[in-house]
Amino acid sequence: MQQLALAMRLRERATFDAFVAGANDSAVAQLRRIARDPRATVAWLWGASGVGKSHLLQACCAEASSHQRRALYLPLSQLLSLGTEALEAWQGADLLALDELDRIIGQRDWERALFALYRDAEERGAAVIASAEQPPQELPFALADLRSRFAAALLLPLQALDEAGQREALRRRAQARGLELPAATARFLQRRFRRELPTLYTLLDTLDEAALQAQRRLTVPFIRQVLAQELAAREE
Repeated sequence: MQQLALAMRLRERATFDAFVAGANDSAVAQLRRIARDPRATVAWLWGASGVGKSHLLQACCAEASSHQRRALYLPLSQLLSLGTEALEAWQGADLLALDELDRIIGQRDWERALFALYRDAEERGAAVIASAEQPPQELPFALADLRSRFAAALLLPLQALDEAGQREALRRRAQARGLELPAATARFLQRRFRRELPTLYTLLDTLDEAALQAQRRLTVPFIRQVLAQELAAREE
């Protein structure tokens, strides 16, 4: 069960090359450096939902693995239902990527299990990269030892992409699916929907399926047609 939960989140497209950095060039460069030589480093990646934290953690694992390093990606929100024992079988990694760490902060039993995993990495000189929506100083840790260790981490804040960066990210996402996304179509999506990449990605996935079935290109008229059909279906 644990292996399945992890494998579901390790996406092929989650690489450094597929990530549009925008104003985050420095953070991405530091993460790539850590992934290529993961030793005795603790980093904390933080920013609002949708800025690419999960993508970058998975990219770190992919990069480390390509350099014959053992990397583990642990999505804490997915492991919560498995209980704290879900963290007991993952010692021995060269790089430990802890996603959505803020989901367990304040829960003493989970923090104890996490601290044991952290101590294993610390003793072996491995790298630990965590992600959350806030920096560690703003989170209510239950264990002082865990708080002090993450408080000393390398802080890597992430900023949301501007409109041009979003369009480039959408274009790359479409290209990875074998689609061509004209700039005019991307701008239409930005005007019509919330300008958050997770929302736009989900919409693009829906449009991809519709375009495949209809054998159509992603033009603005086609998108209007698909949206009108979906709205009519909801009202029935």
